[in-house]
Amino acid sequence: MNGPASKVRMSKAAMAATSALIVYALMWIGYVQNWTWMTAIDDTWLRVLHDFGATRLGWVSLWVVVSTILAPRVFQVIGFIGIVVSVYRRDYSTALYLFVSVELMALVLVCAKWLVQRPRPSTAFVYDASTSFPSGHAFGATVGILAFITVLWPVIRERWRIVVAVLGVVLILLVGFARVALNVHHPSDVLAGWALGTAYYLAIAAGFARTSRLRL
Repeated sequence: MNGPASKVRMSKAAMAATSALIVYALMWIGYVQNWTWMTAIDDTWLRVLHDFGATRLGWVSLWVVVSTILAPRVFQVIGFIGIVVSVYRRDYSTALYLFVSVELMALVLVCAKWLVQRPRPSTAFVYDASTSFPSGHAFGATVGILAFITVLWPVIRERWRIVVAVLGVVLILLVGFARVALNVHHPSDVLAGWALGTAYYLAIAAGFARTSRLRL
């Protein structure tokens, strides 16, 4: 991992993580400062999707199912199974990676929500007790899916890698849309969740990049 190619990858990862943190900070500042353009985008998307879903129970139910399947706790359960399997196989680096990235992401999310304390949209179709910023589903899906792909990447046949990568991105985007469609998150919450998840994933992946199986 000390060659020129590795240094370039690490540099790109650092730039990507920094960019993601900037996006997250902008969403946070935009909420606190009540930026007009951001509020307008949030309100427009919420209103359009609420008006559409208000008379379509099947539409709402669809996104409830998507949110349930792609909930952070689901990724943590899968991550725990991965940890057990890795320990059984004596692959302790992968077990530790899954623990830090997937299992500890809940702590990061709790801290992020506590710091901002943004209320949920009043038009939400379903109840959620936690605060709104950032989106836990967007954050959890980003970290979980990227972490699992990282672990599985070496054993995925090359011709299937692009399919797996595209599917991962689609699922991350899908859960983000689901949260806005249900009006439980503002679009800026979802964007912040994606951004924070990306930064967290890259930071953890970089820390484990010297192992033989985990590479950026």
